[in-house]
Amino acid sequence: MKTISIIIPVHNEEDNVPLIYRALHDTWQDISNYKYEFIFVDDGSTDSSTKVMEALSKKDSQVKCIEFSRNFGKEMATTAGIDAAKGDAVIMIDADLQHPPHHIPQFIKAWESGAEVVVGVRTGNNGEGTVKKWGSVLFYRIMGAISETGFEKGETDFRLIDRCVVDAYKSFPEHERMTRSLINWLGFRRAKIFFEAPARVNGTASYSTIKLVHLAVTSFLSHSLAPLRFTGYLGVGITGFAGILGVVVIIEKYILHDPFSWAVSASAQLAILIVFLVGIMLASIGIVGLYVGSIHTEVIKRPLYVVRRKSKASL
Repeated sequence: MKTISIIIPVHNEEDNVPLIYRALHDTWQDISNYKYEFIFVDDGSTDSSTKVMEALSKKDSQVKCIEFSRNFGKEMATTAGIDAAKGDAVIMIDADLQHPPHHIPQFIKAWESGAEVVVGVRTGNNGEGTVKKWGSVLFYRIMGAISETGFEKGETDFRLIDRCVVDAYKSFPEHERMTRSLINWLGFRRAKIFFEAPARVNGTASYSTIKLVHLAVTSFLSHSLAPLRFTGYLGVGITGFAGILGVVVIIEKYILHDPFSWAVSASAQLAILIVFLVGIMLASIGIVGLYVGSIHTEVIKRPLYVVRRKSKASL
């Protein structure tokens, strides 16, 4: 029998851990043709989450626990779970039950049909605050516009990845990461499962607005050079505008002797010169930024290509 690994990052979820375990266990009653392993990763919890996880592992030998020495963040917890997973497919799911476990059979069915990445796409989020809601909309629009791999509105970390995707993902060396973006970058055959996220059952989300902003900025910088190019283009635009305006002023004032009575003062001419120099500076920074971007691309050492599968003869 094949095995499905379920990764559950945990941070101060002592009340939710038993609930997500029970929900996953109940769901597995309808997936009798696969074995499972539940991998709980404690991301430096300060409550009793670790004790609850350990109690579950003693009761169920298929439950595994990974405990961090401190809080490293959800992305690192997810990565640790992927590194430890032994299954033929890996499913990532949140501990707060906002990723409904009863959709897992749909993920597996899509995987059986040939999809190597099955993405959970959220169509709604009950209990979501206004700031987070509109921030999410803005994030998806920006990522969709600048990302080289594309980004669909509502994509979540609730997803299934095949073993070949797991092996490829483990080759990423970067520390600043967003799991869903890296999986998108890998490519592979994809399928989508749409769901509506229920309200959080217990506790409050540990991912603060500041952490979400940091994650968004990290995604922008690691998956697109558009911000660097924008700086250069802006500088070129300002330089061109100021240069043309300066030439027009010189011709009108000193060659044609002010036929339009513009009466451009010396301070106005100085302002045009300053704007011109600022444009030169921005354009120069943009050029330097492109070189920095090239260095960044080389330093993170992503794989040059990704192999979906090898035949036994080539192993």
